[in-house]
Amino acid sequence: MALVGTAAAAVSVFPAVTTATPVADAAPALVQQAPAALPAAADPADGTAEGAVEWFKSKQGDTSYEGLCEKAVENAWGTTGVWPSAIAHWQGAVDAGKAHEGDTNPPKGAFVYWNISQYGHVGIADGNGGFYSSGIDGAIGHQDSLSYFGDYLGWSDPQVPAGL
Repeated sequence: MALVGTAAAAVSVFPAVTTATPVADAAPALVQQAPAALPAAADPADGTAEGAVEWFKSKQGDTSYEGLCEKAVENAWGTTGVWPSAIAHWQGAVDAGKAHEGDTNPPKGAFVYWNISQYGHVGIADGNGGFYSSGIDGAIGHQDSLSYFGDYLGWSDPQVPAGL
């Protein structure tokens, strides 16, 4: 009998169950949360090729990277301070066996290099034969052809620069 009394007491302790919010009201919250589980587009500078390109797209017209092409491509990949110049970056890729000398078909996010000064120049390939870079009419911009700058060297693997 004590067991029956305990059960009866438990039922009388929780009378609010009959007035609780119906389960049907909770369902829309679950449905509203479902889209958050879908994969999101790449975030700029997230360490992926897509993120590197997105970083450049988000910075088009920015003049603060003029003369700082290596810093721009490193920032696009989510890092900074890896290489002192574009030409040093290129030489690191050559030394690591990750340079594709003279190849004009770089994949999206690859580093593309030119020998236009003692420091060189570097941009990020768009995957369609063009590239993003600082120094496009004095700002970050896009060009459809790798021949925009003279003395094209080639490209290196699309990866975080420290991975060379």
